[in-house]
Amino acid sequence: MSESAAEVKNVYTPLRTELLGVTEETPTISTFRVRPEEPVSFEAGQFVELTVPGLGEAPFTPSSSPSVKDEMEITILRTGRVTDRLHQMEPGAELGLRGPFGEGYPVEEMKGHRVMAVGGGVGLAPLRSLLHHLFENIDDYEQVDIKYGSRKPDELLFRRSFDRWADKDGVSFDVTVDVPDESWEGKVGVVTNLMEDAEFDPDETYVVSCGPLIMLRFVTLTALNLGVDPERIYLSMNRKMSCGLGKCGRCNVGPYYLCKDGPDMCYADIKDYPDAFST
Repeated sequence: MSESAAEVKNVYTPLRTELLGVTEETPTISTFRVRPEEPVSFEAGQFVELTVPGLGEAPFTPSSSPSVKDEMEITILRTGRVTDRLHQMEPGAELGLRGPFGEGYPVEEMKGHRVMAVGGGVGLAPLRSLLHHLFENIDDYEQVDIKYGSRKPDELLFRRSFDRWADKDGVSFDVTVDVPDESWEGKVGVVTNLMEDAEFDPDETYVVSCGPLIMLRFVTLTALNLGVDPERIYLSMNRKMSCGLGKCGRCNVGPYYLCKDGPDMCYADIKDYPDAFST
């Protein structure tokens, strides 16, 4: 085998990765801080495959800053076999990591414009890497609006960051819940209400969203009704992805594969396909 052939990386082989720490965000969601055996570069919106040795792997979008290469944070909902095992692990455990895969958000196209990030529940986690990038380059963007909603107050992610985000220059932050408890003093209602209450120029605004598919549908309808062009609506559609390489044929929307062409899809590209919002 030639030297050049030997240096070709096997995309199916995960990097050895150490679990450094775990932060509980909600009773069912935690942020895992990991260190791969070599630095990993990714763009905001790309995803990785995280491996539990001997059990399997699952796709997740990093929730940390793309500018940090030697460590990575991944915020994970406990929802299945791999995630159950992850939530039982302690610092020092060995994991595997493949990727990154997919396309990132068009942050260069967004420069000079307003960016409205709309998250629902655990959907704020994939948006967090984009928020890190926007915060670190805030002078490149007209304004950053964060609209976030969850079903209940105890399901809100990153509550420790809310005050810091709200105090940033060039950033507005608004949060709502569907079902308040006795301690909740904030807004009540669906997250699209926050979009409708905002004052912005739709011709100068990008809307990016991540959350349940039903929420993505209504965020899209709301953005369109407010005058945002389909070319400036991006939906994080992290569903059915498996191999990360477009080989297994599980995650297509029309002719697009979410793992290769997404997972952050421009609505203009998928709006005419009936399976765009199907599970």
